[in-house]
Amino acid sequence: MLTTRKELDDRLRGAERAWLDEALAEAAHAAGHPGTDSGTPPWELRFASAGRHCGLENADSVRALLLVEARAGLSAVTRLYEQGTAAERRAVLLTLHRLDLGATALPLVEDALRTNDTRLVAAAVGPYGAAHLDAHGWRHAVLKCLFTEVPVEALDRLGERACGDAELARMLGDFAAERTAAGRAVPAGLWTVLDLTAPASAPAPTEES
Repeated sequence: MLTTRKELDDRLRGAERAWLDEALAEAAHAAGHPGTDSGTPPWELRFASAGRHCGLENADSVRALLLVEARAGLSAVTRLYEQGTAAERRAVLLTLHRLDLGATALPLVEDALRTNDTRLVAAAVGPYGAAHLDAHGWRHAVLKCLFTEVPVEALDRLGERACGDAELARMLGDFAAERTAAGRAVPAGLWTVLDLTAPASAPAPTEES
């Protein structure tokens, strides 16, 4: 869960807040003067060291603030994702919906869904993935969550996207049958999603209709 700047200020000690102030100032400078830094922009170095300076428990939120303040574009988020640790990749995925990227960063979500890292899978099915994955990709993201035991509650807009999806219902049925035939337990979340695939009920007729 990402926290706000105010919440971070309440958590961080003096030296940590000072470090964050400097980091955000560097990110804001980069946003206001694109292309002026030679080599790696200073805020990107701060992105990598956020956990060391502000605590691992705050690193996702600090990194998200840096990305937003820098108005990070596709090249920056791709670079930070591809060169980053799993924790840094997760922070990128968690922040994509806050950046003005349209669907251009979808390959990062698709890459995360090819891994078996539950932290990355859970982040990939957040608001950005829910908004931009096509029907085929989203269905497979649901199955990926079930396969890797990521709670289906991590799937943003689950009820909206699953509603009336007969193909997803078929895929879930096949998955359950395969697990049962192999003597393996069917994840409880599968039944939750399967219930959601039922078409929305039509409104009850009124006396005047």
